[in-house]
Amino acid sequence: MTTITFYEKPGCGNNTKQKALLAAAGHEVVARNLLTEPWTEARLRAFFGKRPVADWFNRAAPRVKSGEIIPEQLDADTALHLMLQDPLLIRRPLIEAEGRNEVGFDQELIRDWLGLTFGGSDLETCPRSASHTPCPVPGI
Repeated sequence: MTTITFYEKPGCGNNTKQKALLAAAGHEVVARNLLTEPWTEARLRAFFGKRPVADWFNRAAPRVKSGEIIPEQLDADTALHLMLQDPLLIRRPLIEAEGRNEVGFDQELIRDWLGLTFGGSDLETCPRSASHTPCPVPGI
């Protein structure tokens, strides 16, 4: 099948499920730590394509949930600068395969691109509600 480089937050339950689905479908999944990867603006920007800037953000990131950062109010340069300073802001996973880069785990996109089918559950939105303490950030 396909070799997939999968940039994740280690310990994220959804990322763990996503990797397992990809591997079960026969893909080779090479997991990388999104939080410690040496990103540049150009390299990170390649994952976002033509998506609106607001869609680049991890809505479960503490700074987004608190209202400190409002993705809809940011331009691309500012968003990239913030993400390089605080990788928790980056929507996950970032996926590289077959010469293509994508952000998030949109089930329709993944089905069409990598041939996976799903049972209807949302595998991208963090299941932890806003009232919960954020997941711990693994040692960086």
